[in-house]
Amino acid sequence: MESLLPSIAVPDGPFNPLDLMRGATEVWLEIGFGGGEHLAAQAERRPDVLFLGAEPYLNGVASLLRHVAERDIPNIRVHDSDARDVMANLPDACLARIFILFPDPWPKARHHKRRLVNEAFLTEAARLLAPGGLLRFATDWADYADQVLEIAPRMAGLVWTAERADDWRLAPADHLATRYEAKRLGDRAPVWLDFARDTGQKT
Repeated sequence: MESLLPSIAVPDGPFNPLDLMRGATEVWLEIGFGGGEHLAAQAERRPDVLFLGAEPYLNGVASLLRHVAERDIPNIRVHDSDARDVMANLPDACLARIFILFPDPWPKARHHKRRLVNEAFLTEAARLLAPGGLLRFATDWADYADQVLEIAPRMAGLVWTAERADDWRLAPADHLATRYEAKRLGDRAPVWLDFARDTGQKT
């Protein structure tokens, strides 16, 4: 936390993420990366991509930093606070992917307003995604998935990509499962929702 984090921290204030890694072909953002297992594995799989990770919990940030240090992963930058602060500082259409995997469900009805994914969040996500970019949301709380499916289709520029039931019942082929994920889900079936940023082209 004292030596590594400052050297790979996301800058304060507005910035162009491509300035953080010479030669990066794309920029991906993971929001609430937990212990960082998924983020680290994706970064190793795609060394040409710059990965931004945002996580407010100290233990999660420390876990990701351990992965980065032990596996010498050079293409990760970290924000140890609210992801919305980073999003507000990014330019339009700069992200190829946004991951929101199993965010806090705030299961009690009176707490639903605290859920991350709402109309304001999706509006900002749509602004940040490049045409054809992908927002991936996963949850094991059916009512949270229903909430997102109710909101997202109304957002300009976001298109749900599912064509068959397995597209939301099964993990995407490029998903990298984590030990934490397997333990946490238990008997609840996860829902996988991919939304693509409209390219603006008419067919």
